[in-house]
Amino acid sequence: MDDALAGAVPVAPPPTLFVPGRNCWRVARAARAALLVDGADYFAALEDALARARRSITLVGWDFDGRIRLRADAPEAASPPLGPFLRALVEARPELELRILIWSVGTLHGPGEALPLLFGAEWQRHPRIRVRLDTRHPLYAAHHQKIVCVDECLAFVGGMDLTVQRWDTQEHRAEDPRRVDPDGAPYGPVHDTQMVVDGEAARAVGDLVRARWRDATGEAVAPAEGPPLWPRGLAPDFTDVPVAIARTMPLLDEQPSVEEAAALTADLLRGARRHVYIEAQYLTARFVGDVLEAQLARPDGPDVVIVLTRRSHNLTERVAMGAPRDRLIRRLRAADRHGRFLLAYPAVPGPAGECQVLVHSKLVIVDDTALRVGSSNLNNRSVALDTECDLAVGGTDPATRATIAALRDRLLAEHLGADPAAVTAAIRAEGSLVRAVERLNTGPRGLRPFAVPPEEGLIEPLLGADLLDPERPFGS
Repeated sequence: MDDALAGAVPVAPPPTLFVPGRNCWRVARAARAALLVDGADYFAALEDALARARRSITLVGWDFDGRIRLRADAPEAASPPLGPFLRALVEARPELELRILIWSVGTLHGPGEALPLLFGAEWQRHPRIRVRLDTRHPLYAAHHQKIVCVDECLAFVGGMDLTVQRWDTQEHRAEDPRRVDPDGAPYGPVHDTQMVVDGEAARAVGDLVRARWRDATGEAVAPAEGPPLWPRGLAPDFTDVPVAIARTMPLLDEQPSVEEAAALTADLLRGARRHVYIEAQYLTARFVGDVLEAQLARPDGPDVVIVLTRRSHNLTERVAMGAPRDRLIRRLRAADRHGRFLLAYPAVPGPAGECQVLVHSKLVIVDDTALRVGSSNLNNRSVALDTECDLAVGGTDPATRATIAALRDRLLAEHLGADPAAVTAAIRAEGSLVRAVERLNTGPRGLRPFAVPPEEGLIEPLLGADLLDPERPFGS
């Protein structure tokens, strides 16, 4: 149980935190579950699991690049490029089938190499390897899920695609010679999260992925469950825990709109009593602004700490998400009459001054009662336009609640360049998540205040957030 706020009455989670049909699709138990923080940890765990696949590997993503290496800190002989690595696995195991489903427009919009997805690469030329482009989405919508299923007994779900500019360590050095694209071009520090689950939860994710494959390709795939599998050397954060699976699916043909992920996020934020911790790439969703504004206005409301990307590298993203984000931030700061709101971006020291860490994570932790991680951004598109998948764990027992709080403190410690125990102690001493961060935020690595202009810019009112960041398909 999270007793870090001294003297506070423990906050019990509601008896029905996850409600299938409202804020999730299914609730399924995982024998083991873990939060993987940053690309180096995720990719290493994934490579280990892929290497032991026996019957099926299914990759579903926004982008994909077979040239990346999953362990950039290992020799290429030990960790070859992903495409040839997957081909070698299929050739070595006669029962193994590989399916890769990628957003069709990702070939133009994503950072990965487009031609292999459009025309194929040498490693793809095998009868048990199928690479397909997902064209079944409304105009301007994206297939945004980031899922890997291995033998349908292990599933990875979160914010990381298997593409370029995703690998980084938790040190997030301003300059790291290992952090380069396949063509040798360096890229900056990036922070992200992914969750891995096994057992019934992984089988449920497998059902979701097979349904997505069928809808996109017309091909029905039978379940192909293998023996229990877990990445070697990875200690689970949770054992025997219920996991909620929440989806976003747009209105399309006869398919109704599914808005479970947005409902889950709203319910979690609305139910917060002590503190909300968010990591987000974008912050434009109107429903998020409404809920947080109401929470900050309450005299007894929770602290709200948001770790956000300061500046997107992509011009289109800056136009689509920048001005609406600044407007929402001004709303929240105006509502913060009690000093409980902290918005910051992570930065690390570098030879040419401070360097921002790009936040690609889509994570929400509320009190010690819930952890949500997945592909859903806190923008309007993720409400009912883009296809998303999130996983959530509820703090239904003292051990699970203690783990949720510890994961929050671990994430904050990474951004602050501090020890997780120091974060826990600071929260206990200050009685406030915001004040604890301010107390520890004194080193060369830390969370920097997020500045926004006082007035609207000119470009966003001309283009309109409804055009660039809509909640639903046009005309729906």
